[in-house]
Amino acid sequence: MLSAVEKLRAAADDGQREYRVEELAEAAGITARTLRFYRERKLLPPPRREGRIAWYGDAHLARLRVIAELLERGHTLGGIAELIGAGESGRDVAELIGLEAAIVAPWSDETPVRLDWEELKATFGDQLTEENTAESIAQGYITVEDDGITHVSRRLMDATTALVAEGVPLSAVLEASRRTREHVDAIAEIFTTVVAGQLLGALSADAPLPPGEAARLTERILRVRPLARTVADAQFALAMDRRVHAEYEELLRQRRLEPRAGGEGEDACGP
Repeated sequence: MLSAVEKLRAAADDGQREYRVEELAEAAGITARTLRFYRERKLLPPPRREGRIAWYGDAHLARLRVIAELLERGHTLGGIAELIGAGESGRDVAELIGLEAAIVAPWSDETPVRLDWEELKATFGDQLTEENTAESIAQGYITVEDDGITHVSRRLMDATTALVAEGVPLSAVLEASRRTREHVDAIAEIFTTVVAGQLLGALSADAPLPPGEAARLTERILRVRPLARTVADAQFALAMDRRVHAEYEELLRQRRLEPRAGGEGEDACGP
C-alpha cells in the first residue's frame, strides 16, 4: 500500500484525470460537504473552473488523502493548515510529512509478552508480591489483567527472569531498573537537546523552511539515529570497563588487608 508521501509524489504530474465535487469526495472516501469545508479552510488549492463547474485533479485527491492521514495521527485541522501552508506544492508537504515521521519514529522495537498468573508464580515464586507488582506497574513495564500481565518488552522480561534464576532478588532487579531508567532518561535528554539545537534549529525559526530543507533534515536525522545508539552503547561498555576494574582492585585491596590464619594483617605471613 502506498504511503501518503508516495501518493503525493505519484500525483505530482496532475491533470491526468479531473473530478467533479461529488466524484472527488467519493474517491477520497468523504462527503461532498466535508470536501467543501476543507476548501473553505483553504486546505485544498482552488479547482479549475469551467463556467459554473469546478474541476479537481489528482493532486487534490492526493491532498485529501494526506489530510486523512494527518487526522489519523492526531493533527488538528488548524495544524494541518499550517503544515500545508509551509509548502507551496504537494511535494513540499510530502517532505514535511517525511520529516515528521523521521522525528517521531520509535527508537525501540520491543515485543510485548503476556504471562498468566501460573507462569508468573512458577517463575518468581514467593517473590511475586504486591510490592514488586506495584513497582513494575509504577515503572510502566507491565499492565495487569484478571488472568495475568502483559510486559512491554520480551527482552527485559527474559533478562529479569534470568537474573532471578541466578539468585538476584526480584526487588533488587526492580530497584536497579528504576535507577537505570533515571540515568537513561538523562542520556536521552542530552541526545535530544543536541539534535534539536544543532540539527533542527531551523524548525524553531519563524521563517518557513527553504525549498528542499525538510528533505535534507530528514536524511540527516536518519543518519544520526544509529550514531546516537552507537555512542550510547560504546559509552556504557567503557563505563563498565572502568567500574569493573575499580571494583576488582578494591576487592583485591580488601583481601590483602583481611586477617589471615595464624596472625593479623600482612605481617602475619611475614618472615
